[in-house]
Amino acid sequence: MYINWQLREINLKVVYYGPALSGKTTNLEQIHRRVPAQRRSDLVSLKTSEDRTLYFDFLQLDLGKISGMTPKIHLYTVPGQAYYEASRKLVLRGADGVVFVADSAPDRLSANIRAWENMKSHLDDFNIPIHEIALAIQFNKQDLRDALHPDVLKQHFHLNGSPTYTAVAMNGVGVFETLKAITQGVITLVHQHAG
Repeated sequence: MYINWQLREINLKVVYYGPALSGKTTNLEQIHRRVPAQRRSDLVSLKTSEDRTLYFDFLQLDLGKISGMTPKIHLYTVPGQAYYEASRKLVLRGADGVVFVADSAPDRLSANIRAWENMKSHLDDFNIPIHEIALAIQFNKQDLRDALHPDVLKQHFHLNGSPTYTAVAMNGVGVFETLKAITQGVITLVHQHAG
């Protein structure tokens, strides 16, 4: 969280995290497409020659006032490929909330677990216990014929009561429910720290 007292803004950072090709960028693209232009910034995306997201996607949403301050939510994601591990860790620095996007395909279960453990490890490196950050988990690609049921996926993560959502991000299903949950979680933490 960063407060710009001059502009009366609270800047909050949310990172969409998960394994490669789980739907992180698709979530941000759906949000960008459906949020009115006057309430968002441009979607900034840097691509590699393979047309994968290289570093981050950025989206800024304007919300209502909190204690006379305007909260601005900055949404980021980084690629899930293993060779971008340092970039993923760097983008997690200063995060106020994380959306973990899991791929519901059965053959992606081990990749989900690896990404989950890496995320927890990176948060630990920044002295952020996972139970002290706003967290939402999205089980994406639930439209796959052999998609793992959310209850099966939940068994493989230690969620500590974090909210979970099913999604088909490609069609926008579950995208805004997840965004609303993480936004509420981050705002609740801001109120707790301010109080």
